[in-house]
Amino acid sequence: MSLFQVKANTAFTLPKLSKLFVVLPCVISSSLLTAVASAEPVAGGRIGYVLTERHWSVYQTDDAKAECPQGFNIGPREQFDELFPEESGVVRTEVDTRLMREGRRFHLETSEEPFPFHEGQGPMAYGVNLDAQISSEDYRSPEGEEGIDNQLNRALACIPIYRGPDGAFYHFSNLFMYGNAYNRWMFELSDVDDLKNDESVTVSFYRGLDDLVSDASGKGFVAGGTQRVDARWGQSFIQEVQGKIVDGVLTTEPTERTKFPWSFPGIGGGFHMFRDFQLQLTLTPKTAEGLLAGYVDVEQYNHRLNRNWTTHHQSYGQLSAASLYRAMKRLADGYPDPDTGANTAISSAVDVVLHQVHIIHPDEESAELTTAQR
Repeated sequence: MSLFQVKANTAFTLPKLSKLFVVLPCVISSSLLTAVASAEPVAGGRIGYVLTERHWSVYQTDDAKAECPQGFNIGPREQFDELFPEESGVVRTEVDTRLMREGRRFHLETSEEPFPFHEGQGPMAYGVNLDAQISSEDYRSPEGEEGIDNQLNRALACIPIYRGPDGAFYHFSNLFMYGNAYNRWMFELSDVDDLKNDESVTVSFYRGLDDLVSDASGKGFVAGGTQRVDARWGQSFIQEVQGKIVDGVLTTEPTERTKFPWSFPGIGGGFHMFRDFQLQLTLTPKTAEGLLAGYVDVEQYNHRLNRNWTTHHQSYGQLSAASLYRAMKRLADGYPDPDTGANTAISSAVDVVLHQVHIIHPDEESAELTTAQR
């Protein structure tokens, strides 16, 4: 019998009411039928998603004139030419020029530079209201929400390497994620009854061990794969938070601190440290799409950047790590240092897409091996 053949005044089992199933004799209204028909139950109360796309969330227009009216920032090569122009009779050493500039990437400072840094302009950006306040420094989202905290957008918007779809960092950091299992970030919802509306779900973060499952074109991904949890080397990425689903959108409570993998092949130190880390994702049985947001640690951001992305590569997109560091320190808006009072973290957001996977925990993997050996 289909749902729409249920007659009035018959006993009917309703989905979750405070995590319990109850049987009530009731008259089935059209609104109730619609609600039940639109529900998306989850088998076993568990569903997992693995990260398949990520980019720092930068609000951009086609010609960049709205957010970058003064143009784009210059990069390492252009800065070097300005600092050390070719002059007749002037002799310069490698130590005082190239090595000095290279050293500034790792021995960072906040002194004023002889060239300007263009911050992103305009009132709009993507992100989340991280501090539950509305101030003059906040953005408005394209959907009209006030109080958006994303100061990293201000720092990155006028650096071509971060802009999609052609920016080198925008492209390669995502491409390298596919082939580097260090980046196999995923989460699992448990105690979930309905992907449309659920007042309380548990969200667990993990790092996976397996390759992503691509589609026939090799350029996209498909749902339904499996990922084993890295319970040995991935312990520092395991975390549990509470969340809720409203109208198909998952939001989570902010974490005190979250370690998020973001590495290039064969290079250590490839992670970011977030404070108040939280998810805002539209869920379907096959995908999760939306934002990760939080205050990202400025020092770790720049350490990861310079360990993973050399000056040579930064030059393809006019990214000067020394200039960006100064901008991030200036724009940092969270977690002041207890001794100096200077903010240590900057509000940010990441655009993400994830695909559904079956997450295999170590105990489940052991049980499967035991069964197979019998």
